[in-house]
Amino acid sequence: MVMREPIDPDIDLHVPAERAELSPSPYPVLAAIAAGGVLGALARYGVATAIPHPPGGFPWSTFLVNVSGCLLIGILMVLVTEVWTGRLLRPFLGVGVLGGYTTFSTYVLDIHQAMTAGSAHVALAYLAGTLVAAVLAAWAGMAVTSWVLR
Repeated sequence: MVMREPIDPDIDLHVPAERAELSPSPYPVLAAIAAGGVLGALARYGVATAIPHPPGGFPWSTFLVNVSGCLLIGILMVLVTEVWTGRLLRPFLGVGVLGGYTTFSTYVLDIHQAMTAGSAHVALAYLAGTLVAAVLAAWAGMAVTSWVLR
């Protein structure tokens, strides 16, 4: 049985500097993701407790977290591909912090709760509004950051 290294599609193995990003041990990456995830989840919890919503009401806290998280992901992706280097930066910030901060599973749960509370109009507005706002936020984050860097 031949064990192969996992492939990172963001690394061009023909470029020596990028080849150096490969590590024999996944533990530093996993630790960076875990530490970032804790910070992101705590930030999301803070927003959720600061902006509660009743059953059937518009879940502004989840909307705010997901849209702002997508904006930050757009900004981060430009910065890590064009400005910053570091093997643990993207796992820590992108997967860890922003992965723990955004919560599309709660988004689905909020839609379900609004529907069972009899607020189909809120559920549908939230469903469509979050999707549109999140995609636009990610695009705006990338576009503005690219423009600022140029």
